[in-house]
Amino acid sequence: METKNYAASIQLPDTDLVFRNIRNAKRFAIDIGGSLTKIAYYSTVSHRKVLYNADKDSTTSVDGDEYHYESSETERLHFVKFETKYIEHWLDFIRNHLIQSRESMVGKSIKATGGGAYKYAELIQQKLGLMVEKEDEIGSLIKGCNFLLRNIPDEQFSYDRHGDPEYRFINTEPSIFPYLLVNIGSGVSIMKVEADDKYERIGGTSMGGGTFWGLGSLLTKARGFDELLHLASEGDHRNVDLLVKDIYGGDYSALGLTGGIIASSFGKAMHHGHTKTDDTPGFSEADIARSLLFTVSNDIGQIASLYAMLHGLKRVYFGGYFLRNHPVSMHTISFAINYWSRGGVQALFLRHEGYLGAIGAFLRGAEECDTEKYSWGENYAGSSGLQSPLPHPAVGGWPGGTIDQLEMDRCDQQLTFFPLLANPGEYKPDAVDLTKDKEARDYWLSCFESSLGSFVNRAISSQPNSPDSQERANKFRDKYLQRLRNLKNHPFAYGNLTVRSLLDMREHCLNEFDFPDPYLLQKKMENEHALKLLKDHLSMIDGLEYGCRQEALVRGVLAGNVFDWGAKEVVQLMEKGLGFKEAADKLQARPWLHDDLDAWIERQQKVPYKCAVIFLDNSGCDVVLGIIPFARELLGRGTRVILCANSKPALNDVTAEELVVLMKQVALLCPVLGKHLEDGTLCIRESGHASPCLDLSRLPQTLVEELVDWKCDLVVVEGMGRAVHTNLLTSFTCDSLKLAVIKNRWLAQRLGGEMFSVMCKYEAGTRKEEQTSKFPKIS
Repeated sequence: METKNYAASIQLPDTDLVFRNIRNAKRFAIDIGGSLTKIAYYSTVSHRKVLYNADKDSTTSVDGDEYHYESSETERLHFVKFETKYIEHWLDFIRNHLIQSRESMVGKSIKATGGGAYKYAELIQQKLGLMVEKEDEIGSLIKGCNFLLRNIPDEQFSYDRHGDPEYRFINTEPSIFPYLLVNIGSGVSIMKVEADDKYERIGGTSMGGGTFWGLGSLLTKARGFDELLHLASEGDHRNVDLLVKDIYGGDYSALGLTGGIIASSFGKAMHHGHTKTDDTPGFSEADIARSLLFTVSNDIGQIASLYAMLHGLKRVYFGGYFLRNHPVSMHTISFAINYWSRGGVQALFLRHEGYLGAIGAFLRGAEECDTEKYSWGENYAGSSGLQSPLPHPAVGGWPGGTIDQLEMDRCDQQLTFFPLLANPGEYKPDAVDLTKDKEARDYWLSCFESSLGSFVNRAISSQPNSPDSQERANKFRDKYLQRLRNLKNHPFAYGNLTVRSLLDMREHCLNEFDFPDPYLLQKKMENEHALKLLKDHLSMIDGLEYGCRQEALVRGVLAGNVFDWGAKEVVQLMEKGLGFKEAADKLQARPWLHDDLDAWIERQQKVPYKCAVIFLDNSGCDVVLGIIPFARELLGRGTRVILCANSKPALNDVTAEELVVLMKQVALLCPVLGKHLEDGTLCIRESGHASPCLDLSRLPQTLVEELVDWKCDLVVVEGMGRAVHTNLLTSFTCDSLKLAVIKNRWLAQRLGGEMFSVMCKYEAGTRKEEQTSKFPKIS
């Protein structure tokens, strides 16, 4: 086959925009369809990582202290879509941008699936020098579907074109099985999936996307599938279809049929001409396209619902070229399956359904992506988002348009559900869904945009010796700003839009441009200041009577929680010099906005807890003067305590690595705490997070196993991000205490309070026997 050097004549807009980190790609897979090709590849991304050296022996320390940067790598999966007609250009581009020469790749292989895996096998081998290993298409689709459902929150959604909002994202349950997968390509295949290795094709129909496209090409002048769908979106099927009311003059109540139900697809074509005129009633090509879309969709919906009901399945996932997240297609499928199943079966869609085959093919034999060892998370800095692909201009003969991408970063371990959730299948971490609440959405998007300048400045100042920090910080600003403005038009792009997702997106963009911990030096300074106050603070607490001591401990946590560099109004106070006592004086007077303090104190007089896990928030006064004394009290009552901190930096939140260093300094000031650390009754664990918020459906498997083994019976969640923005409404099977100070005036007023309102929410476990005390009242 003759080859051409397209790369010499076609200039792509930006290597990093199209095939990001392609130079470090180590493994490929490709899913080639008739119209779209999807490429999956694995790479390692180098970046700065903050390390905490308790022995202070690093020669690359910051400010001569125990904190230093070290080069690290993140494993990343990349998925890119493009039109199959450009496959030669893209293969040339990939070849010319790999670090490895073409010769060094000879003998290696690429996984391939889809019909084009056969058609283009020779071309792929010739262009890339890779042997083509063909993978079963159905098996790849299911493997990819399982991977997405397990690893990407808000991956699945239902769609209602007339709903508010249109997109409703569904929580992923601890078990994703069983389900029905309906893949709508040229024809339709229906698969019943009961486990990773237990699935079968149970049916299908020849009436699929090819039927719609083929008949549409014969009946209209539409050029291509998307033009036909667009035409259908402008049509009115009632001009072509014969409705129940056209036959009976209204509803057919005896059979439960409303007048608007289609009695005969294209039924009116028997009586009217093809083209509308002023004098002759008729129908347009748009009407024909709409009727055709309904004809095919209703047939698919009816068959799918019948199979689902026959096999007792409630969840049906739809994917394939026919859908491609197109609103008109999803609406017609949803309506059909809801109608034919009488609401008993739910039509669900996937944000990244176009990548199922590519993901599944890639995972086969990819040991570095072992799903038994690692979980993955969507990288918001590198993913284009649902219905919002990244624009790129026409350059050097290459057609302008959009690039659709998905990027996923590998976690260091397997993540799973918190074992003490009362209703894991219904768990929603976020208190407010901004896709539904326009007032809140407009406020928070504006709030994050207005505070962007301070984060740019903080990023630059965190790396004073880096000559390119200004340039990288500006790139961070531009990317995050583009994401925020895009979310104004497409709030559903990354699933449920929440304060959590906005915070996470900001962290992803900071890391994208090598700012892993902009608050590094600030945390160091605040920890040192708080440690100087700790000894006297503990002595003061020890001198209090029981009731006063319990209240002081809770107030201490709340006072510490005031110190938050993510809260704009508090930042102004902190920059002027906010002290711990002054912060305590800022707290709302009792009764608090939510005040369960008395109930908590009363519970403390009963049987001590066996094990408590505390999800921490900020560094400095928060952890040192708030959480540590609180944990010390529990330890004194015989409770094992797990301090659970972020795995990676976010804002001024304490990280697990940082906490290990900090607790060694605390142990020197308080030998009691030192002994608990030595004995293992006080433990430090990672939460698996790099966010100011907390998603309890994604915790390290090792942590979960410890909580079960140690019979954890108390959960303490602290901070506005973890206990208000997320988990405010979460119920547990064990007792829980949520503590936070509201440091955003708009949010406080929305909750019915004022600035510095207090949330002190204590709840007994929802499914445990009432504990009774056999111990005397502690004074």
